Parts: sequence; C-alpha cells; structure tokens
Amino acid sequence: MTAVEHSANPQQQLDELKKALRKAVDGEVRFDLGARATYSTDASNYRQIPLGVVVPRTPEAAANAIAVCHDRHVPVFSRGGGTSLAGETCNVAVVLDWSKYCTRVLSVDAEAGVATVEPGIKLDELNDALAESGWMVGPKPATHVSCTIGGMIGNNSCGSTAQAYGKMVDSIRRMEVLTYDGVRMWVGPTDDDEYARIVAEGDRRSEIYRALRRLRDHYADEVRARYPDIPRRVSGYNLDSLLPESGFDIAKLLVGSESTLVTVLRVEIGLVRVPKAHVAALLGFPDIESAADAVPAVLQHDPAALEGMDYRLTELEHSQHMAQGALDELPEGRAWLLVQFNGDDVDDAAGSAEAMVDHLRRDGLTHHAKVIRDPADQKRVWAAREGGLGATAHPPGGPDTHPGWEDAAVPPDRVGDYLRDFGDLLDRFGYQGASQYGHFGHGCIHTRIPFDLKSAAGIERFREFVTAAAHLVAEYGGSLSGEHGDGQARGELLSIMFGERVVAAFEELKRIFDPTNRMNPGKVVFPNGLDENLRWGADYRPAEPATHFAYPDDDHRFSIAADRCVGVGKCRGDETGVMCPSYRATGEEEHSTRGRARLLFEMLEGDVITDGWQSTEVRDALDLCLACKGCRSDCPVNVDMATYKAEFLSHHYKGRLRPLAHYSMGWLPLLSRVAMIAPRPINMFTHTPGVQTLLKRAGGIDGHRDIPRFAHRRFTSWFARRVDRPQTATRGPVVLWPDTFTNNFDTDIARAALAVLEDAGFEVRVPGQAVCCGLTWISTGQLDAAKHVARRTLEVLKPALRERIPVVVLEPSCAAVFRADLPELLHGDEDVHRLASLTRTLGEVLRERAPDWRPGDNHQAGSALVQPHCHQHAILGTGADVDALGTAGVDGELLDAGCCGLAGNFGFEKGHYDVSVACAEDKLMPAVRSAAPDKTIVADGFSCRTQISHLDGSRTPVHTAQVLAAALPSSDSRAGQQHGPRRKLAKTGPVLAGLSGVGVLAAGWAAVRRRP
Repeated sequence: MTAVEHSANPQQQLDELKKALRKAVDGEVRFDLGARATYSTDASNYRQIPLGVVVPRTPEAAANAIAVCHDRHVPVFSRGGGTSLAGETCNVAVVLDWSKYCTRVLSVDAEAGVATVEPGIKLDELNDALAESGWMVGPKPATHVSCTIGGMIGNNSCGSTAQAYGKMVDSIRRMEVLTYDGVRMWVGPTDDDEYARIVAEGDRRSEIYRALRRLRDHYADEVRARYPDIPRRVSGYNLDSLLPESGFDIAKLLVGSESTLVTVLRVEIGLVRVPKAHVAALLGFPDIESAADAVPAVLQHDPAALEGMDYRLTELEHSQHMAQGALDELPEGRAWLLVQFNGDDVDDAAGSAEAMVDHLRRDGLTHHAKVIRDPADQKRVWAAREGGLGATAHPPGGPDTHPGWEDAAVPPDRVGDYLRDFGDLLDRFGYQGASQYGHFGHGCIHTRIPFDLKSAAGIERFREFVTAAAHLVAEYGGSLSGEHGDGQARGELLSIMFGERVVAAFEELKRIFDPTNRMNPGKVVFPNGLDENLRWGADYRPAEPATHFAYPDDDHRFSIAADRCVGVGKCRGDETGVMCPSYRATGEEEHSTRGRARLLFEMLEGDVITDGWQSTEVRDALDLCLACKGCRSDCPVNVDMATYKAEFLSHHYKGRLRPLAHYSMGWLPLLSRVAMIAPRPINMFTHTPGVQTLLKRAGGIDGHRDIPRFAHRRFTSWFARRVDRPQTATRGPVVLWPDTFTNNFDTDIARAALAVLEDAGFEVRVPGQAVCCGLTWISTGQLDAAKHVARRTLEVLKPALRERIPVVVLEPSCAAVFRADLPELLHGDEDVHRLASLTRTLGEVLRERAPDWRPGDNHQAGSALVQPHCHQHAILGTGADVDALGTAGVDGELLDAGCCGLAGNFGFEKGHYDVSVACAEDKLMPAVRSAAPDKTIVADGFSCRTQISHLDGSRTPVHTAQVLAAALPSSDSRAGQQHGPRRKLAKTGPVLAGLSGVGVLAAGWAAVRRRP
C-alpha cells in the first residue's frame, strides 16, 4: 500500500500531489485516468495502475519530482521504452517517463570513444548521432528501435551483439544518480584514495559508501562462491562489482537495479568501433538440441554474434508472413544457428565464416551451411530472428503465449543438455509447442510458454513450473534471467539461485540506498509474488461488446483484439516503416499504437476507464490516430488500430452528434456525386473569397487546407460516351474501379490507366452505376452506412465477381478496403471474399496477366522517387507497382519515409494540421525537396499527392498509371492524360459547396439508394 492508498482520502492526496508536482516540475504532470491507464503495464504479465505520470524536460526536473514524492512518502520509478518483460516498469507509484524530452547527447569524445547522454535517448537514435564518429553502443537488444539507454541500464540489457561487446554493465563508465532522499552524485570505480576523500566528507554520501564497503567485506566470499561464472548473469544486484578485483565500481553495481535503488540522471558510456564489414553464416541442424551442441565448436572461432532458433519460430513467421524473404535463406534443417563474423572487409569476415563452416563439416556437426555476404540479405535474416517475440505471441490455432520464463541462461557449453532437460520439464507440465530461440553463444534461451493465466488452476501450475525451472537452471549453474531482469517475475525466486545469504545482502543493499522502500517497491527484493498483479488473473472478465467488424484472427472477440498488443514497443521507433506517425510527431505514449491498445484494454476491463464506449480518454487518444494501418503490418503482433478506431467511433457516436468533419469527409463520395451535377459553378462558388472560409468552418476543416476543384467531367461519364474503343482484347476483361478520387477529381489518372490496360490487351469494363468501397464512412466510424454502401456495390459487381474478373483499383486505400476491411466488416459474405481475392493494383494485374507487356519506346526513361501509400504498405505491398515503373524504363526508388500525414480525412480535420505536417516533415518532405528537379515524384495515393503538393507547390506528384501512359507510343493514348503532369493537382478537402442544405443531402442519399 502506498502512502496515498493509506490515506483516509486518497483522491485528495492525489490532487495535492499533482498540484505540488506541477508547481515544482518543469515538465508535464498527468494524473488523469487516461494517462494512468496508458502506463498500467509494460511487456510483462503484470498490471498496476500508477498514481500519476511525470514527463520531465530535464534531469533537474526529474530530481524535483522525486523531492516532491519524498516529502509525501510517495513511491516513484523510472521508465524508458516500457518494454520490460518482468514487470519492472509498472507499479502503483509516480512514473517518470524520460523518453520524450531527456534525449540529449551531451558530449562525445571521439578520440576516447566515450559519450555522455541523458537516459531517455533511444539506442538507435544515439547510434545515429554517433554514426559519423565511427563509434556505437555495444549492446543491441531486439527492441533497439524503442529501448532507451536508461532502460538498458535498468535491466542490464544485452542483445545479440553482447557476444562481442558484453552486457550494458560492461559499457558504463560513470553515472550521475539520485537517491530517493536527495543524494545526487556521480559514481563509478572508486580507488582507496577516492574512497577516503568521500568518507571524510561525513555526509549522507559518505554514509552510503561506508555501508557499501561493510556490505562488500561481509559478503565477499559468499558473492564469489554463489555468483555463476557465465556471460549472461543478469539476475540479482551486481554485488560482484563491489569486490576489490572489480574496482569497487558503484556505477556498475547500480546497472541492472531496475529503478529500485536510485534514479539515473546522466550516463557516461564507453563506445565500441562500428565494424567495417560483417557477414552472416547460417547453419542447419536436425533439432534445436543438436544446434546447441555445436555452440562450443562455433565459439572457438570467436564470432561477433551467435544466435539459435528452432523450426517452430520459422513456421510461425511463415504462417504470419513475417520477415518475408529472410526465411528462404535458411539451409536445410529444423533448427539453425545464425552466426555473425566481423572483419576489416567482407572477404576477411567471410574467411572467418568459411573456416568455421569447414570446421563444423569436418567434425560432422552439420552439412547444411550458407554464408551470406549481401548486407540487405543479412538484414532480413536478422529481422527474422528479432521478430521472435511477435511471431510466438499469438500462434495461429493455438493458445497465446506469455513471458515469465523467457530468458534463463546457462553456461554456453551446456546449452544442449539444458534444452533436453527443459524440454522434458515443458512436457511434464503439458506446455506443448513452445518455440525456443535466443543468444546461444551466451547460453541465453528465449521462449514464450502457453501459460494459462486466467484460471486459478492455470496460475497455480504457472507458479509450480517457474519454480521447478528455477531449480533446473540453478542446477546447471545458470541465471534465472539472462537479459530481461528479475522485476516481479523472478524476484521471489532469487534465493533458489543465490541462496538466502546473498538475498539478505540484496535486501541490505536496498536499505542502504532506499531505506523506506519507496523506489519501485515490490521488484527484485521484498518482491510481490510472481502470481500477483497479473494483467488477467482468475477473476479476469472483460466486457464483450457486440461489434461491426468480425475480428476473425481474434476469435471474433473485440476483447482479444484489444489485448493483442504484447508491449514490445516497435510503434515507438522512428527509424523505418510507417508505424506510428502520431507517436513520431508527439512523442506521447498514448499516441503510440501500444498506448492506444492499453487504453482499449482498460476500457474493457472497466475498473479505471469506467464509461466504456463513451470514454473521452479513449476518444482523445484515438483522435490523433491517422488510421494509416501501418501497425497492421509493422507491429510484430499485427495490431490494427485503424480498425479498432473505426469500431470505437461507431459506438462512441451512436445516436449522438458527430464532429462536423465526419459529415463533410465521411460523406465525400455522396457529396461529390451530387456536386458533379454542376462542377464548374461549384468550383467557382467554393473558391470565392470568404465563401471558402465559411464552408471550411461549416465542415470542421482546418483553415490551412483548400477545398478541391472537381474535374469538369466525371471519368465514368466520359467512359460511357467514349467512341474510340479498341476492337480486340487478347488478355480478357478487367474491371477498372472508378473510386471517388479518380472518378471526380483526378480523372486524368483513370484515363491514363485505361490507356495502359488497353495497350496491354485487356478489355476494360467500368461500372455504369454509382459504386463506392465505403472507405470514408469506415475511417469516420460510420459503419452502418459503410455496410449499406458496400452491399450495394457488391450487387453491382456481382456479374464480374462470379466470372472471376480482376478488379483494378487505382487508389491504394480503396484497394485495401476490398482486401482487408470489407472481409471483416461483412464477414461471411462470399462475394466480399471473392472481391478481396480479385482486387488488384495496376502493377499487380500487369505482372500477373501481362508479364511480357512493355509500354513502348520507353522515352520516359529516368528515375522516380516513390512514396507508397500507407494502406498499400500495410495491406497490398508495393513491389509490383515499382516493377511496373521499370517496364517504362523508370528506376523507382521506394521511399521509407513513413506516413505522408494527410491520411484521408485526418489531415483536413480541424486540430490535426500541425501533427499532419509534422508527419510529412519527418522524412517525406525532406526527401522530396532534396530530389533532383528532373526526378519524377510518384505517389499513387490521393492523400500523398495532395500533401506533397500542399507543402511544396513546385513538385507535382503523379500516379504510376500516368508514368506508364506517358511511355505509350500512341499520341492518342497519351491524350487521355495530357493534363495530368502539367496541371497542378487540385488540393483536396471536404466538398461542402452548395450542399449544406438538408434537402440536398436528402436528395443525394436518395440518389445513392436508387443507384448503388
């Protein structure tokens, strides 16, 4: 119980604490239910609702926050990336989140290879900053995109590179730390003279040092006897760092203390040289135990990394389409070792790898090996290994798996025998199908086990298993944790590994630094039980609301979908991919995919977020979700926040007035159809000075955006009256889908696509009735309307679907609706599933049905910068369309620039403009502006083209169809898109002109009902 919980009036105490923190702290202080729910858990099995969250702008602000907490006897702990698997970063306390502001590189000594940094900086971010110096941080956990230096210190992180560079403790030179009672000091190795000087000062610091010396002297022999001599001893406090032979190093003592002893303010890190070159060797074995048996032979060759993985991991990655392409590199076998060698050049590294392979073949350890030199291929292989947690968390057709015994370590030369005994233990407890992989060169084994943590019997069995596993590891002279720390998961088991006397030394160390047990209480020492504070528990019973989407991969239950996130935090990275644009713009946990998933979980749990679908906390967190779907592909466990957002909005606004933009943007297809009755007068009217401002205000649209200009004629109208139809079609029919955007605004694109398809030998059909995929209604959560529109569209397409005619969709977001959204929204409708299987992008239909087609003289040969639409990245893939550019002689460079930030209606809605622009300015717009003037900018997404044009009026992005059409030899075929590249693309937005009257809207809706 905290001091607040003991209070007769805890809410009053919280209010006073919040007020005091806001007065004292330069930073953000949040005690609202949304913030507390967002930080309720990490990547572990545990859940504890914090008292509040402080996001300090400086280490001094954090120190002030701790002083306020100390004055009120309130517990506190630090959090970085929040990816802990043992429960270290959730507690009933005040959370200090360092990751938003305290991210500075304070100094770099390029000669000595030393950097001083603040604890909130991410590992990849720091290594990027160090790149020009030729140095890097040695340890590299799989969560390197999101883990922070402070978090790595907290649990003594390792990763695959620890084989060459050691654990985080081996990289730390000095640290500036703060005790709960206010002692602030730089600590590091302490010789006798320094010790004497400190003790002579006679203050609290000297008291700490004297107590540490007494502790060391009293327990030195026990520490030497009980600490296993293995490379991955992460469990327990680093009392061995106090020994004389270790230099009485207080900094190294505190590494791995999980915020239970001190708060780290600044860090001095010893760096390592970036390898000049590296290669990867893949070795195949009949089973994982045989792979482990080969580890000692591999270690004789001094590899830089030595990882193992079994067939279960690769099968799961195959079934979930993870690390695509990487698994094709694997040699024959059912288990593999992945070995990295560094060298002065590729030949040097490859020579070491080949020597190792020859050795293993000569000794008969394996006959299946491959050496990979290409850096891109190596990167894909490492991605497969790093994707282990995501691949194994939700195995298709099987029970979910959990941490709890996921990182034990034994001596590397005994891994094979340990795995055999561990496998027997799993069998004895009935935990079948647990994949095993990890850092075999250091004897650290990762596994996620299908524990039942939702029933009393299952939880008791979980306790029995981990206790037995702890005894097994101790018998092997190993460590309960080889990487992730003890936290709550292993704290109570430490006596099995170390004995009671060493655990007593841990408790004494805790009292030296934190005599009142206010620093992250209940973790490591004086721990909460390993089966307490579970996220689920025997009484777990979330709400099970009826939903619009089917959630077929989550047992058709929204509660399971909302619990899909396992906390790995990849959404908090900003290096590559699309996920998560709003987090990249704001740095806020609640604006990450993980943070939103946590809030949805808490909404269904109902004891913090108590108003269900009506929750303003959840609504506000989802407000800045761009619905880009990047998480559906980039998240290791495929959280689909765009779908969850649409579901939430549909219930939140049921029977209530919606934001104005939901009507203007959500009803865009209908309003466009009505407006196209008289597009020229509408264009003139909407761009009359003053009128446009009023219309945007009425539609809830940000003032920075412009209302679009309609095409003078709808593409479908032009097509219906077209007379120059080709006489022959050698490749059969296709349906060219007239989406709202190309049909009403960028009609040149549709005409260009028509020219390309006909030149390729297709008979092109275009629906004669009004059709719509329902995208704008889905993205605004108007799901009843979306289903109504989709059903009418299916009726129109029925003949084509029954004939298995491909449907070519030019707008990626509409294609993604057909492939992914509608099959879940109208789950079980066979025509929906037919449509999903028949939907093609232009590049896809050309690759599949016209692989030998080329657009002619290739006069447009050159280069292009290609911005993939987020939905295309997540659902469709981009390879076929980039390849299509190559048929026109255009070298397409696919940007890895994240979301454009416009994302359909998001970037137009009032209040979103700054975030929208920040997303684009992160990577996309700098790439566009730095591109050579003669480089074509290709963006198939309407939103992407609009955002680029809006932010840089000098560049006019085009669609793939326009590039291909421009390369056609016939001037007639090019005529259909002659205005495309020359005419500045109209800026997009809501279409409200002349349509605000209820009568017009009603008439438009009646028209849609009559003409599906």
